[in-house]
Amino acid sequence: MSPSNTKVRVMTGARVSGALHIGHYFGVTRNMVSFQDEYDCFYGVMDWHGMTTSYRESHKIDLWIRDMLSEWVAWGIDPEKATVFVQSQVPEVLELNMIFANLTPLGWLERVPTWKDAVEDAKKNDTHNLGRFGYPVLQAADIAIFQGERVPIGKDQAPHLELSREIIRRFNGVYKGKFPEPKPIFTETPMILGLDNRKMSTSYGNTIELSQEPKAVERAVKKMITDPQRVTREDKGDPEVCNVYSFHKLVSSKEEQAWVREGCTTAGIGCGDCKMKLACNINNLFEEPREKKKKILADRVQMDRLIKEGSEKAREVAQKTLRSVRDAMKFHGGL
Repeated sequence: MSPSNTKVRVMTGARVSGALHIGHYFGVTRNMVSFQDEYDCFYGVMDWHGMTTSYRESHKIDLWIRDMLSEWVAWGIDPEKATVFVQSQVPEVLELNMIFANLTPLGWLERVPTWKDAVEDAKKNDTHNLGRFGYPVLQAADIAIFQGERVPIGKDQAPHLELSREIIRRFNGVYKGKFPEPKPIFTETPMILGLDNRKMSTSYGNTIELSQEPKAVERAVKKMITDPQRVTREDKGDPEVCNVYSFHKLVSSKEEQAWVREGCTTAGIGCGDCKMKLACNINNLFEEPREKKKKILADRVQMDRLIKEGSEKAREVAQKTLRSVRDAMKFHGGL
């Protein structure tokens, strides 16, 4: 079942849940762009995963799919280099998910930290459902159906990948299968807080979206919480405890970071000066991809082709994998 391509195969994806923000770029998308030349990459727009929490907004998911794909291409993901697909356009994923679901003990899922931490929130939001509980099984199927050998993750996500490896090992053990056990590629995932110093999340309304126009970016940055010690313009601050400075580390030059540090610690600049410099640099980063995205989205024929061709390419691999799975199981629907 292992891929025949001479390059190591990387599998990753992103759950569809609305507009991508700056945290997505620095946490995921930037790494996806960097992997394209070195690896055989499969990048999935995960709409079934999105349904686990957005099933009441299913009418929006098609728009979110197109928004994510256009964003990825605008920021440098090349469909000629990577296989870019939509999860629901590859139904074999769900068939393998069903097979894996029957092999996965409930205890494994009950121990998943993200499930235990989110139970109360899920109940409040009416997302305390089987799909969300079984999310890790579908993740394992996502990886295995494309015979993923490497999965880029932050170190905090290692337990999630290990569960996928356990499920795949169980299949291999029960049926003498030959799925590769996916190994992590540990990526640099900077801690990016939202405007209110909580985790950056669309649900909190504290994000800076990648497609925001310049004025909207400026308004967002002005809302950012700064060093609480700087009550007045004359108060000296500590950049290391200020979220604005953490963004400067991502988007500003070394010289600009030094300017911020010097100005903040000596009260030579105010927080407003610091924020305006940050907003300017974020807008410089966003400008070219934002305009590219507008053109991509405006060409519906191109978007249709991107979804169709990428998903068909992914499905060819998935169909071949599933035939091998059924052969290993000696299970062919009676035929």
